[in-house]
Amino acid sequence: MFRQMRRFKQLLPIETCQQILATQKRSVLSLLGDDDYPYGVPMNFVYDPTRGELGSVFFHTAVEGHKLDALIAHDKASLTVMDEGERNEGEWWYYVNSVICFGRICVVEDPELIHSSLYALGSKYFPADTDIEADIAKNGRRVKMLELKIEHMTGKHVQEK
Repeated sequence: MFRQMRRFKQLLPIETCQQILATQKRSVLSLLGDDDYPYGVPMNFVYDPTRGELGSVFFHTAVEGHKLDALIAHDKASLTVMDEGERNEGEWWYYVNSVICFGRICVVEDPELIHSSLYALGSKYFPADTDIEADIAKNGRRVKMLELKIEHMTGKHVQEK
């Protein structure tokens, strides 16, 4: 069903892909938007490797808008995450690892899962002295949680030259 990566010599092991998902902070979520145009949107995210064979990725979003309309109309999505890259001494180019996840995305309905994923997002992105529980109590009702259930994942080590 999913294509194999053409540049297989640059393929990253699944464990490395999962490590990138667990540690990196920037992603682009891609959905099928209005009039079947691709809709890619930068998103903060948190990865949970315990949900399913490859894990799930959680996002928070507004209670209405383009993203929700798109996923309600078509639940297939992809997520792209890249690490910061590394540059060797004396070289101008970077070596970057990227991960692409494919799966189905849905609105989370379970209150416990909403709370735990909001807490995980807060723990990942908020300053250390932030009262995450207080923020969830204040703002949690104004967001929806989304879960991307990963069906396929590939990673690639790229030399940007």
